[in-house]
Amino acid sequence: MTREVRTALVTGAAGGLGALAAQRLAAAAWDVVAVDLDAAGLARTAARSPNLHTRVCDVTDPAAVERVAAEAGPVQRVVHAAAISPLGAALEQPLADVERVLRVDYLGTVHVARATMPGMLDRGRGELILFSSLAAWVPGYLTAAYASAKAAVNAFAEALYQETAGRGVTIRCVCPRQVDTPMYRRIAAEHPAATGGMQGMPPGLVLDAVDRSLARPAADLFVFPDRLTRTTVTAKRLLPAATRRVIGLRTAPPDGRADRSP
Repeated sequence: MTREVRTALVTGAAGGLGALAAQRLAAAAWDVVAVDLDAAGLARTAARSPNLHTRVCDVTDPAAVERVAAEAGPVQRVVHAAAISPLGAALEQPLADVERVLRVDYLGTVHVARATMPGMLDRGRGELILFSSLAAWVPGYLTAAYASAKAAVNAFAEALYQETAGRGVTIRCVCPRQVDTPMYRRIAAEHPAATGGMQGMPPGLVLDAVDRSLARPAADLFVFPDRLTRTTVTAKRLLPAATRRVIGLRTAPPDGRADRSP
């Protein structure tokens, strides 16, 4: 009896969550197409995994994303983890940095979804996993561009769910707090105030939460991977002013002049 080959496409696969997601899927006998701009990082991800295939691709280029998706063939799961998060003050961050964050984090999400969702919808099955962030719900110090881009990802995921509900494709929008990745460790070293001294949660725990979420009803769109994340989002909904004050205190800038207004 021939076993069906399951194909997954994973972006941001040169490191962090994307790399671990690609490696886990490959270990579970999926045929994995790993996508990133970092060829060396992709090579490390794919080491000793013959069913893990790498493609250098810029998710801000819709034509390039379409080509990679076409080469991958029918995919059963898409894990979109490609993102950047340069920090900067809302009124001072260079506009080029702001635009780059929006192109990578938000428009990259749009490009990946447009390249892969139609095929899954036509086949009546598949899984689209988009990575957002707790920052989309609770923005903090120096996160204006990143939080805005991730909030746009949340809105896009919810609109996409509304437009495609009942057609066989499961959508998840994953909103972890800080995750222990090389990118987060670099940010924590450069901007300790912006991270509130928080240790990142292990990437494996985030992916475990994603796997559990896929067994839940399709309408359960958002994934909050741990208790702290869930508590923070709930507090922001119920007690927004108090939550802003707490976040402001934890992520106060070096001169202590964070806005404490409700």
